[in-house]
Formats: sequence, C-alpha cells, structure tokens
Amino acid sequence: MKTIVINELENTRVPFLRGILTRSLLDAGLPFEESFELASVIREELSEMPEITSDELRQRVSVLLEASADEGAQDQYRLPTAALARIQVNSLSGTVSAFSRGRHARYLQSSGMKAERAEQTTALIYDQLLASGVSSVTTCQLGYMTYLCLQQEVSKKAAKRYLVWSEFRRSARPLLLLICGTVGSGKSTIATEVAHLLEIVRIQSTDMLREVMRMMMPRKLIHVLHSSSFNAWKSLPIQDMKNREKDQLVAEGYRSQVDLLSVPCEAVLQRAVEESVPIILEGVHAHPDLLNRVPEDSDAILVHVTLAVLKSRTLKSRLRGRGVEVPQRRAKRYLNKFDSIWSLQSFLLTEADRCDVPIITNDDKEKAILQVIHQVNYELAKHFKGSPEMVFGEIVDEMNKSAEPLSWHEIVPVMSHRLQSARNPD
Repeated sequence: MKTIVINELENTRVPFLRGILTRSLLDAGLPFEESFELASVIREELSEMPEITSDELRQRVSVLLEASADEGAQDQYRLPTAALARIQVNSLSGTVSAFSRGRHARYLQSSGMKAERAEQTTALIYDQLLASGVSSVTTCQLGYMTYLCLQQEVSKKAAKRYLVWSEFRRSARPLLLLICGTVGSGKSTIATEVAHLLEIVRIQSTDMLREVMRMMMPRKLIHVLHSSSFNAWKSLPIQDMKNREKDQLVAEGYRSQVDLLSVPCEAVLQRAVEESVPIILEGVHAHPDLLNRVPEDSDAILVHVTLAVLKSRTLKSRLRGRGVEVPQRRAKRYLNKFDSIWSLQSFLLTEADRCDVPIITNDDKEKAILQVIHQVNYELAKHFKGSPEMVFGEIVDEMNKSAEPLSWHEIVPVMSHRLQSARNPD
C-alpha cells in the first residue's frame, strides 16, 4: 500500500517515495547513507498509513533529524520551499532552478574539497548573495564567484581544481572510472558515494555481469565462471596442481575469469564512450588491462584505482559485518576461504603496481572517497588547462573592467547592480 502525501497548500496528492525524501535530505546536506537510512525509517513508519499531510511528514522527518543530524542540516530541511528558492540559478541551456546549498557543496567536494570545508565555503557564498540582494544568478556568474572565493579564502590549488572540474563538466567528455579490489575492500560502497558526489548515474558491477553470463552459460559448459574469484582455480584443468604454489593457483583462476568477463566489461565501456556518458565500473574483475580496450582515438577520460585493506584483522571484521547486514552474502564462507581472499588481494596489488594504478587504502571510508576524487581530478588536470575566461565566459571580462582587481565580496554587489541595470535599462 502506497501512502498518499497531501499538500493542502498546492492542492496535490502524490504517493510517498523514499527516493524523493532521500534527495531532499541530500540537498539539506546529509550524507547519502544517513539520508537513505532516515528515508527508510520514515517509509516503515508510514507503511500502514493511507494518507499523511506534507506538514505532518515534514514534522516526522524533523524529529528524526534532531536525533541524528547536525543543526545545519536540520535548519536547511526545515526551511520552507519558498525560502530555498529566493536565489534562482539560470543555466546555459535556459533552465531555472533554486540555489541549492547541498548541491553546491557537493560540487565543491567533486573538485576535491573536504565536506566540512565545502559546506563552509558554500555558506559564505550563499550568505553574501543574500546580503547583496541577489535574487538571480547565472551558472557562469556563480561559477566565477566560487572560483574567486576559493582562490581568496581557501587556496589557489583548491581554486585550480575547481576550475579543472568546471571545465570538464562543460566539455561533455565521458569519464570512465574503474574501481578494483578484493572481496570486502569496500568497492560498492565507495563507488556509490563517489557516484553521488560526481553526479554519475551509471554504476556497473562486474559481479552483475558475471551473474548474467552464468545464466547464459551453464556450469557444465564453463565451470570456472560459476566459482568465486578467489576460488576459481579449483575449476581449472591443471595437471600439476599439487606442485603449484597456492598464490599462483589463485592468480591463474582469477585471470581465467577476467578473460571471460573482459567481453561484457568492454561492451559496457564502449557503450559509455559512444553515448558520451560517465560510468563507474566496479568489481574484483575491473582489471587495469580493461582500459587498454578503450579505442585510442576516444576522448574518454580514463581513471583506475585499486582499493586495499592492508590489515587482515580489519578485512576479517568487514567480512563478518557483511554477514550480519546481508545474511545472504554468507560471511562464514568468506572467512573459511580467507587465505585465498588475502592471496587474491596480494595479486591485485601486484597487478596495480605493474600497471601504475594508484592503490588506495580503505581503512577510513571518508578518506578513501576523497582520495578517489583526488585521483579523478589528477587525471582531469592532464586534459583540461583552461583559463577562467575560457570556462566562465564573458562574465570574467566584465568583472575585470574595474581599475583595481575586485575581491569575490566586491564582485557580488557589482554583479547585482549590472543585473538590475540589464532588467531596467531606463
């Protein structure tokens, strides 16, 4: 049964959707996992309710926010829609949207800034816009203002990374991000968080591709495909298996699966290139050699990282946690084969080193996410070296007509005055 949300002010009746509430909480500044968890709790609470008003729903969410979120997120969520829409942002395509502090802060995080500093910078810009009476701003004006704010309030490096990221976003070139790692290294979690920050809507798991292939090719035909990556060697027809070292066997079994999965993985990457859309390919089979299959004449930006958990105790703890959170993942089976899993990680790290792929230690999730973002920006910096004039357009020349260089604080009222003059030429 779907709960109907009644908005008496707008005279609308719409079904409650967890995804919509999750998006609202993200815009308020909550991390994805907290937003999704809170929205799931609300959905459970409403499971037996046929109807609820939008005010009652907002009150329920606010009560949960008081117990789990910071005051900034609470205030941002409680603000009425009209207040959030006080500043309109006009895009180059002609669309108009309300200035979203959550989205602006995530954009800054996309350029490699820590979450707390990004939120502080966004608050500075938003407050200055309000204080200057600006009710409408273009994306180029907002971008240039943000660039100057970073340059003057944070650092020139942060401003440069933001400039590179902004140029990339305007380029329409596809980003192909591969995230490799052994079982329990956090590939799916990191991929989801990074996708949210970089606004990448396509995430493809190599495990899912393997599952599709299993449906098409029965176990009797290709037995190795139906084994786990760390256990695939047992399905290989190796005559002198007893004379081989365990590490070598694990590596050979893994490579045999990679060879089989290279075709669907290549197809996924090729489709992203053809459609010029960004994608994250994550999984134990996201081997560095896959990037060699992308055509050399492609304009895609290629990024590859390998996640690692370098302490066996930590990796075992995560495998136990997977079994508690998702019983179907059978933690006991993984723990019984831990030596093979550890051996596979050693091989993946050796391959990463051979292919000059960055290895990111995933002991701290937030730190690992930031390091992946930094690696993306590092690769982007090899392709994009534009100037502010090139990225933000005529607004830069207009603001630079002053006799003295303007600070980002001074640009806001000047911009506001010129906007007003443009609307009222007389």
